[in-house]
Amino acid sequence: MSLESLRNALPEYAKDQKLNLGTLSTEPSLTQQQRAGTFIVSALASRNARVIRAMMAEFGPQLSAEALTAAKAAASIMGMNNIYYRFTHLVGGDYPTMPAKLRMNVMAKPGVEKADFELWSLAVSAINGCGMCMESHEKVVKHAGLTGEQVQAAVRIAAVVHATAVTLDGEEAVAA
Repeated sequence: MSLESLRNALPEYAKDQKLNLGTLSTEPSLTQQQRAGTFIVSALASRNARVIRAMMAEFGPQLSAEALTAAKAAASIMGMNNIYYRFTHLVGGDYPTMPAKLRMNVMAKPGVEKADFELWSLAVSAINGCGMCMESHEKVVKHAGLTGEQVQAAVRIAAVVHATAVTLDGEEAVAA
């Protein structure tokens, strides 16, 4: 499945998502690796098989094998971290000061530029709604030299990919 076929699968009421997917697929503020990886991690975080297949088919070939593995790792590690750190942030108490005791080695050596891995982690954190993680990753990418426009572009991709997954999930549920 391609990005175009995914866009065509969206119902008419989701016309804005169709347009946004097309525009964001060539977002000029991000490098090809940043853009492709952001689409892939956003699809993985959105958990919709149809969206994942389309994004992998469209954007996977734009990444080196190492970058594709790093994108998958970003989605995976943030799936864990977003739950844990959202909990510590929301519940408070002693939890934020307690050691996490969770392995996160991939964050130290992700296999791509640290800024790209952090940008992908930020996109996943936006989808998963972890404010603490979003703040942390945004700070790191800005410190690495990424602009507010680049951060916004990555979050826009995450928002549109997630909305596409939600729309297709809803349509599938109604049709069942």
